[in-house]
Amino acid sequence: MPTKKLTKRWLYNNFLVILIFLSALIIAFSLAIRNYYYNSVLSVVKNTAAVQNASLINYSEDNTVDFSVAARKMVEDFEDKDLMELMAIDKSGTVFITSSGFSPSSDTQMPDYIAALTSPTRDASSYDTINGESVLCYTLLAPAVNDSNLSALRYVVSLTAVKRQIYILIAAAGVVGAAIIFFVILSSSYFINSIINPIDEVRKIALQISKGDFSAHLKSTTDDEIGELCDAINAMAVELQENEKMKNDFISSVSHELRTPLTAIKGWAETLMDDSVDRETTKKGIGVIIKESERLSGMVEELLDFSRLQSGRLKLNPTKLDLVAELSDAVLMFTERARQENIQLNYDEPMDILPIMGDANRLRQVFVNILDNALKYSDAGDSITVLVQVADNKATILIQDTGIGIAPEDLPKIKTRFYKANATRRGSGIGLAVADEIVSMHNGTLTLDSKEGVGTTVSITLPLTV
Repeated sequence: MPTKKLTKRWLYNNFLVILIFLSALIIAFSLAIRNYYYNSVLSVVKNTAAVQNASLINYSEDNTVDFSVAARKMVEDFEDKDLMELMAIDKSGTVFITSSGFSPSSDTQMPDYIAALTSPTRDASSYDTINGESVLCYTLLAPAVNDSNLSALRYVVSLTAVKRQIYILIAAAGVVGAAIIFFVILSSSYFINSIINPIDEVRKIALQISKGDFSAHLKSTTDDEIGELCDAINAMAVELQENEKMKNDFISSVSHELRTPLTAIKGWAETLMDDSVDRETTKKGIGVIIKESERLSGMVEELLDFSRLQSGRLKLNPTKLDLVAELSDAVLMFTERARQENIQLNYDEPMDILPIMGDANRLRQVFVNILDNALKYSDAGDSITVLVQVADNKATILIQDTGIGIAPEDLPKIKTRFYKANATRRGSGIGLAVADEIVSMHNGTLTLDSKEGVGTTVSITLPLTV
């Protein structure tokens, strides 16, 4: 399902990135909080140790004071014993007195003391675990005094309360991160659903359209890209529906157009099979058969041209020719038909030669198609006028009729394939589309101007050559 794929894509591309970023942020925050609190504790311990060390220096410089006794008393009376434990270490590396009165076991490791002995700053710190409790140990070497066994003072601070505070802050950061994730999921779910649901609806409607149900439409409720997509699909459905209707009308029209000459041919052929038919009737029947065969051949050729047009196989064989000559031949073909239908065909052949690079047969096909349409959509008593105008190295051929004209709503679609503005007149509805394409292939233009009940003017403009 597309929806699942979109959700997975969002999870991989967005949510996973946010989750990794927040996790990294919480880890960095945790490390920063831990370092801050641990450094704060160490700073307090160092300040305390500096005060105690200053007192030891004073004792060492005061000849009236016994340094060893004063140092012992300072440890025993350590005023911050509730916050940390103070240990006095002798020169053999053994704790000989503590502020709590309890001496550590003999196997207690003191890496901070060992490090302080070789440190240029005469101090060192370490983190250790004593009886399952995390502690910070800080050692500061005592001032050197003759006959004194005191080597260093070691401060031990419990980190239990500090770690508890760190855990609380980390938990708070985790809660904030979880709240952010929850908000992202909530807002993104709404956002994803606002995209996925319309897309799923588009998918369903598209399937209906693909099965030929062009009446299916989407309800556009948003003024964004999704709404524009819905509008585009609705427009496509309407266009497909119109094309389907035009195609069906075309098939119906062509079937009718093919049936008419075939019926005439079949009828006269059956008539001529009778030996009793006289010569005059036979001659008339053969004439009808020839006329209807030519009409049928023209329709088939028109269909073939349309097929070539659709597949891109409609090719031109351009040569230098006289445009007037091709137009005059086409007009001459319809002179007798116009007379028979009582339609006046006016054409004043220009005396000048209008040279053009083009396909003579295809251009004549265009003129024949336009003149044929003019006659089809004109009634007895109407007139058709053919004019040739030259300007800006271009020739414009105007074919004007006073026929029934084209309705305003039909005019924009009149050059569309399969489209017939008037179903009561014969024709397949593809001749004008083929003619327009042929003119375009000659780098020209074919335009129509028409008023219903007044008539139609077709303008064909082609570039002249030297």
